[in-house]
Amino acid sequence: MTTCLFVRPLFARTLVVVMAAALVSGCAGLGLDAFGTSGVVASTAPTEMTTMAASAIAGDLVPRLAEQLGQGKAIIVLKPDSSAFGAALEAALRTWGFAVTMEEKVKDQSGIRLAYVVAPVDGQILVRFSTSSLEIGRIYATSGTGAIPASPISVMQRG
Repeated sequence: MTTCLFVRPLFARTLVVVMAAALVSGCAGLGLDAFGTSGVVASTAPTEMTTMAASAIAGDLVPRLAEQLGQGKAIIVLKPDSSAFGAALEAALRTWGFAVTMEEKVKDQSGIRLAYVVAPVDGQILVRFSTSSLEIGRIYATSGTGAIPASPISVMQRG
């Protein structure tokens, strides 16, 4: 009996460590080499997200991205998925004055490669934008009519 009681907490701790390692390893998800020049990785978002929720989230995060990058000052290189969020993000970027391209080989080397991850977490949605120099993330509570922020915005700048 005591062995069984010992194994469960050990399994739970191991599971927590594995999950934490998986989340931390996601920070290296841009597919960049040492100079930040590799191609854009495919972004992911759940296909079941409503168009209204996707638009609300993109409409909230893109202005935060513009604050960090400078509104409309760069070409955004995006490799979207086929989700409602990919389309909403592209539309929000264009609304904020960014040129958006889906081609990895951009003649202008100042193009900013943007990847995103939209993942369900404990009944809410975690959204993260990643570039070679910046990470922006936030958690949202979604409903059939849209989405509202459920956490403060998290901004991390690299070197």
